[in-house]
Amino acid sequence: MIKAIWQKVNNKHFLSLAGNGLMAVMAMVTVGLLFRFLSSEQMGYWVLFQTFSVLVDTFRTGFLQVALIKFYTGTDEARAKKVLGSVWYLAIVITLVFCLINAAFIPFMPYIKDEGFLIVIQWVGLSLLAILPSAIATWILQADQRFDLILIFRFLSQGSFITATIILIFLKQLTLYNVLLSYVLINAVISIGILFTGWSKASTIVYRAKDTIAEIYHFGKFSVGTTISANLLRASDTILIGWLMGPTAIAIYNLPNRLMELIEIPIRSTLATGMSSMAKAVNNKRNKEVAYILAKYAGTLMLAFIPVSFFAILLADIPISLLGGGKYVHTEAANLYRYFMIIAIFYPIERFIAVGLDIIHQPKINFIKVTIMLIGNVICDLIGIKVFNSLYGVAIATTMPLLIGILFGYYHLRKHIDFSFREVILSGRIQLRRIIRTYIIRKKKI
Repeated sequence: MIKAIWQKVNNKHFLSLAGNGLMAVMAMVTVGLLFRFLSSEQMGYWVLFQTFSVLVDTFRTGFLQVALIKFYTGTDEARAKKVLGSVWYLAIVITLVFCLINAAFIPFMPYIKDEGFLIVIQWVGLSLLAILPSAIATWILQADQRFDLILIFRFLSQGSFITATIILIFLKQLTLYNVLLSYVLINAVISIGILFTGWSKASTIVYRAKDTIAEIYHFGKFSVGTTISANLLRASDTILIGWLMGPTAIAIYNLPNRLMELIEIPIRSTLATGMSSMAKAVNNKRNKEVAYILAKYAGTLMLAFIPVSFFAILLADIPISLLGGGKYVHTEAANLYRYFMIIAIFYPIERFIAVGLDIIHQPKINFIKVTIMLIGNVICDLIGIKVFNSLYGVAIATTMPLLIGILFGYYHLRKHIDFSFREVILSGRIQLRRIIRTYIIRKKKI
């Protein structure tokens, strides 16, 4: 029986979903603990650190992750070593540049009065350095579709941080400084362990080649702009709220956004498996297959999100209370979560259109798309805060960049592959029926 169960779950789709699900659930547990045991102000600074940390790491990830998957997947051994070695070389250069920029601010710290900015200066560079080997290993494992190893890595990473947080709570030493120190040290130790396992394939750096570095650079210069703009798009809400409304408002707004990680689980999982499949199809000049994969995954998720969003809207107060505790129950958090769940139905189509543009070698168009989305979001955020003078204005403003992304991306994607919204709905409905028949109806018969 155990063997039969393992045969059913031992596939890239389930393992990818499990890895992303485990990461999201464990991260949510950690955030729940921090929300309960840190003050709202300290929690706001923690969110600010994470925002800037992710933003800086985004430059490295955006420059190299998609390029690695695109140029590495399905190639021969010699080509694979060149690509990985060149990625490692560029990753080290990018990391050192950011660490030097970070270090340049250190002499001015005595003159800086903003505590949030001081935290960013002290910890972001160290964080970027600590996760370097782990980041590259994750990209390689994703390209190889070794989602079983990604699952192990994520369990060790997030599990260690949860354990450290619980120990600090038990010892009554849970302070923002200790949380930051634990985060950096745990990531550093895990990265060192990954170097010894060989998952990061750091030894391939000796195979780096100038032409491959140039190839990755010319692709990455657009994909990094896309990724940075996408993260700025998410971070702009936090930055503007912190600037205009303060750290407590950041904590309130971040709470429902943390719950949105539940929606991100299936999106990230299908993107991880779909990206490699689409890259392989493009490398073999099968554009019809690219359109089919894109429509199938995006349509299935969109239709599946409709009932999920309905129940989340009805029961919004419960997860807000469980995750944030009583002090957030009578804030805007629950209503913000309801609104986010409504527009989340359209997340899959926007994400897959974005990935599709990169995979068919149109990173410049994708960059332009996300830049327009970012500009639209900032303008709408400022208008929303001015008009509503509350977090609701920021939430409503998020609708505009989503519409821009879908319509602009769809228009340009159709110039290169035979793709339509109608196909998304039809393919999604067929795939969803197939899943229901396979895993629900058959199970009832058994």
